[in-house]
Amino acid sequence: MDFVSLRGVTHTYRDTQGKPELIVDGFDWSIGEGEFHCLVGRSGCGKTTLLKLVSGLLQPDRGSIALQGRTVREPGAQVGFVFQRPTLLEWLTVTENILLPISLKRKPGPADRENLESLLALVGLSGLGNRNATQLSGGQQSRVAIARALILEPPVLLLDEPFAALDAITREELQDDLLHLFRLRNTTVLFVTHDIREAVYLADRVAVMDRGRLIRDLPVPLPRPRDGEIRFSHAFNELCADVRHAMDAPA
Repeated sequence: MDFVSLRGVTHTYRDTQGKPELIVDGFDWSIGEGEFHCLVGRSGCGKTTLLKLVSGLLQPDRGSIALQGRTVREPGAQVGFVFQRPTLLEWLTVTENILLPISLKRKPGPADRENLESLLALVGLSGLGNRNATQLSGGQQSRVAIARALILEPPVLLLDEPFAALDAITREELQDDLLHLFRLRNTTVLFVTHDIREAVYLADRVAVMDRGRLIRDLPVPLPRPRDGEIRFSHAFNELCADVRHAMDAPA
């Protein structure tokens, strides 16, 4: 059984005039447990909509989406979501922002705070729990957003271009942090990006999307664990070229 399964997923958006626009068109995809998949494509191709469908924030018009064999009908604790922007609450501390998904349901307990301290260490924020969200750099805010998405220990993590606004060096550091977390927690990941090099560096497989459809499925046979040196290898650059060619090919 696939850990995440999309079968014939179609979603249509209607504008203010009621005119339909097909955003996701018969999308088929599956992710095995503990795999890291990336979804790439040009702006407007439907990547973010597909991620929202997987999370349960949207429902398909046709087709099915299942996590661990169960149909996704609404958002739930089985999925962590990291948005394009950190969306932190500025009046809360780092600790309060990370614990927010728990606080909305119940009072955090000792086990929650122990998990919090572990996450702070893993994302490089040890000692910053009492800092206000407005006092953080862009990279630190992204780390808080990832920790918040993981606090409930979801089996699936969805990320929608979370590093797009960061400088190149910070972005690479966060990619390495994310791979470290992925390896330690065996989390199943679907990561949306328009950055080809980011996709190849992170992924086991890359899905190329165009006008709502899956047009290529590309394996990434690079060894793990990965480090920055692999970005300069011939194999890495060949894979990047393959993804670019797939994006340039007609759907």
